[in-house]
Amino acid sequence: MTPSAHDTPPGSAWAPPAGRPPLSARLMRSTWRGLPPRRHAAGLEPGLVVPAADGSPLVTDHYFPRAEGEFPTLLVRSPYGRGLPWGPQYGMLFAEQGFHVILQSCRGTGGSGGLFDLWRNEAADGLATVAWLREQPWFEGALGTVGPSYLGYAQWALALEPPPELKAMVVQLGLHDPWALFHAGGVLHLENALLVAAGMTHQHRGVLALVKASARVRRVLRGPTAAAPPQGSYAAALGGEPPWLDGVIAHGDPEDPYWRGASTARAAEGPGVPTALITGWHDVLAGQTFEQYARLRRAGRESSLLVGPWTHASALRQGWPEVFAESLAWLRAHLCSDPSGLRPTPVRVHVGGEDVWRDLDAWPQSPETTSWFPAPDGHLIRQAPAGSAPLASFRHDPADPTPSVGGPLLSLGAGPRDNTALEAREDVLTFTGPPLTEPVEIAGPVLARLSVSTDGAPGVVFARLCDVDPRGRSTHVCDGPAPLPAGGPSPARITAAMGATAYRFATGHRIRWQLSAGAHPRFAPEPGAGDAAAGGGPAGPVRVTVHSDSALLLPHGLPGPVVDDTPRGAVGWGSPTRGGAAR
Repeated sequence: MTPSAHDTPPGSAWAPPAGRPPLSARLMRSTWRGLPPRRHAAGLEPGLVVPAADGSPLVTDHYFPRAEGEFPTLLVRSPYGRGLPWGPQYGMLFAEQGFHVILQSCRGTGGSGGLFDLWRNEAADGLATVAWLREQPWFEGALGTVGPSYLGYAQWALALEPPPELKAMVVQLGLHDPWALFHAGGVLHLENALLVAAGMTHQHRGVLALVKASARVRRVLRGPTAAAPPQGSYAAALGGEPPWLDGVIAHGDPEDPYWRGASTARAAEGPGVPTALITGWHDVLAGQTFEQYARLRRAGRESSLLVGPWTHASALRQGWPEVFAESLAWLRAHLCSDPSGLRPTPVRVHVGGEDVWRDLDAWPQSPETTSWFPAPDGHLIRQAPAGSAPLASFRHDPADPTPSVGGPLLSLGAGPRDNTALEAREDVLTFTGPPLTEPVEIAGPVLARLSVSTDGAPGVVFARLCDVDPRGRSTHVCDGPAPLPAGGPSPARITAAMGATAYRFATGHRIRWQLSAGAHPRFAPEPGAGDAAAGGGPAGPVRVTVHSDSALLLPHGLPGPVVDDTPRGAVGWGSPTRGGAAR
């Protein structure tokens, strides 16, 4: 490996080395369409060594523009390796646009020394890397960060005590709260937990290793007992169980000392670094992005928000031209004093069902909602019931769990899917409105206020909003779980946060509210899955009864105009053509 100081004394002239990105990176670069023209050729210094906070060697690749002059620097810290797609997607592309890029493997990953410990080392190691940057002859003092998912968490960790050089952040599909990734809604997100573990364990070893591990996890999850796993049961699928996995599964209470210090939410509070946020309506971390944006706005921070029709993965594939343009515009504005790519409003959202983009001054637009109520014979109506009475029921059997279909997942099945077969099951209830005589547009958080009773152990209630077209095809819009308490003498009143959306139900379509007691293997069958994680089996069958005073709360629509310069793609990949706005 190359020595950390490159044998170049601080302050001396820096001679760019002759290295360039490998052939695999250049071939991947050639497959992208719709990107801005490159400004420079990209060079590469691979395998540099940067000391972590504890002295462990952090393996680092330095991409740079092969040109004369000073350029700002981007820091990208990842537990997923520095090869495909990270090298070309972040190192090569941004170097071509005039940035030094430091692509670094987190402690204990990708050849870096030490042990990877989910969330506990990123703040200190990020600051140690900035200290190293200050000694580099090519570092001119302006620093930005960019990256998705856990790379977003590494950005928030650095921003807890931001160094003075940090001038801009672009958090793409990123998290700030690990507890919420695994337990949002008070329910263990089992499939996502295991796929995160597969990614953390194998992606830094190469794409093929990750694909094989993910396939093994999916095979295990299809098993009859996968919804209530004993601790240590996934070691074979993961090729050695990460030491943190049992902990995140077993500790479902956000106040548990286990999670102390995990959340970086306070980094978005108070004066700080200008931050652009990017997510998709079907991103598993969309809820965290909206929370980040709300905190930034309350603090008066300079910020922007882009929400596309994407999943966690598709934003970096089909949506990459939009995501890259948005990121580049924000970084140029704050690191290069070039605001020409910023749009005039801080928020841009894609509206599903219509496949257009809207520019907005705020998100969400309004706290006002319209209530829809379940009625006999599976109807969904606007008239509130006179009281509370049992309305409809179903039997949920953990031995034959309700399957998950689409939604905000990390797996290949994420995103909008046809729910027709799912809704034919006897353990799924649906309440459907009449054909619409005019379009109905909604924009904001969707909530289910449920009055339900059960005759069994604690479980899960799962609520989903669907759009039913004139042919009867039911496609989900958004959804969310909530813990279902054990049966008692009176109905339990619970609220399921069903995520946020911007969506237009067309004339002739119908609004549908779907209810069940699970989505296997997306959720574990019991909130927190504490007993199951300790080795106990799942609870027995339970009958769930929905009462008439339940309500589906839909937010009001959007006032903003359609973005005229945005092409309308046939499958919702229409592109906003400018980057994020400063407000």
